Amino acid sequence: LPAGRARRSPLVVVVHGGPYDRDAWGFSPLHQWLASRGYAVLSVNFRGSTGFGKAFTNAADREWGGRMQDDLDDGVAWAVKEGIADPDRVGLFGASYGGYAALMAAARSPDLYNCFIDICGPSDLLSFIARIPPYWHSWFAMILRRLADPATMEGRKWLQERSPLVHVEQMIRPMLIAQGLRDVRVSPAESRNVAHALLRRNVPVTLVTFPDEGHFLVGQRNRIALMAVVEQFLACHLGGSHELLGDDLQGSSLTVEIGGEWLRPLS
Repeated sequence: LPAGRARRSPLVVVVHGGPYDRDAWGFSPLHQWLASRGYAVLSVNFRGSTGFGKAFTNAADREWGGRMQDDLDDGVAWAVKEGIADPDRVGLFGASYGGYAALMAAARSPDLYNCFIDICGPSDLLSFIARIPPYWHSWFAMILRRLADPATMEGRKWLQERSPLVHVEQMIRPMLIAQGLRDVRVSPAESRNVAHALLRRNVPVTLVTFPDEGHFLVGQRNRIALMAVVEQFLACHLGGSHELLGDDLQGSSLTVEIGGEWLRPLS
């Protein structure tokens, strides 16, 4: 929670990647940074998160875009009911699987969230599975079990139905998308396809890319630049505090491909 404010704060839901990972108690630079900008921050260990037993992890089988999303929505409903969150100022922020969750939430729950941040999230599950490299063979077998097998007609249909790109017409809220162009897990085309589809429908969207980054941003200047853009985006749509960009983008490879006008300091 932001210091000195425990009621009806703007809320940012931060979704962990994996999804077979977990959020744990302890210091989080991201959560503390968001709180310093006036946001309440919520992270949910949705079904599929690890560390709670096999049954809890297995409860996510074939639930990408389904009950895993419900768990996030239920967390928001709780925060609103408890008076922690302002229901008119809720955003969702995630990378990798968390980015996928942001895209799916944009399509499934546009009345619950006001804006979304997707960092390297897959929008096409058929493409996502096709790009799994051979040296991840053991992980590939697990993914087929937990999602669906694209070699079968039923599996392909399921993967298409759970792909955010198929539901882009239901996305109506502002979206910030960030993508590393050297990403070997999620094709940059997946982020670009969503951004262009939103642009054609006049939905507020900004796509920033990093030519020298992969699935996760590792360059310090690039990470600073991305967080500066995130700060401006959230301030614009949720009303938190922010600093002027200043030289935050200098020395980074950040490129605004689409929608810079939605972030006033970048226009």
